[in-house]
Amino acid sequence: MNLLAQGLHAITATLWIGGIFFAFMALRPAAQEVLQPRELLQLWRVAYRKFFRLVWLLITILIATGYYQLFFRFGGFANSQPYLHLMHTLGLIMVAAFCYLYFSLYGKLCRLIDTEEISAASDTLKKMRPVMATNLFLGIVITAVGVCGPYV
Repeated sequence: MNLLAQGLHAITATLWIGGIFFAFMALRPAAQEVLQPRELLQLWRVAYRKFFRLVWLLITILIATGYYQLFFRFGGFANSQPYLHLMHTLGLIMVAAFCYLYFSLYGKLCRLIDTEEISAASDTLKKMRPVMATNLFLGIVITAVGVCGPYV
């Protein structure tokens, strides 16, 4: 069971971080080259809707497998190594940032697109980028901690 939890945890983390990386580094610059502002906003609305649904599932799996491993593989908080505490903390920060992104900024983006407030919607989309960049950075850091932590 530990191996299954470890594998699921690694795969779901890779999917979440990889999705952010693709959106941030490939989709965004490509879309900006070929789409007009109104089309660009519609693309992001649909892309985020589909991606965010998956992220909710990924977060659920990450939390379940992370706590399973923490308590059944590593013996709980009191017995675990410092790198696991760091991974736990960074993971919770990532979830909090995603919740802010989803419940505050994405909801606002959708409402502004619905009312065809293109300029305000574009401004909201710009506010989403640093949150995505932060989660991408934290995801890379947490991956490095998870891979290197046992050897430090």
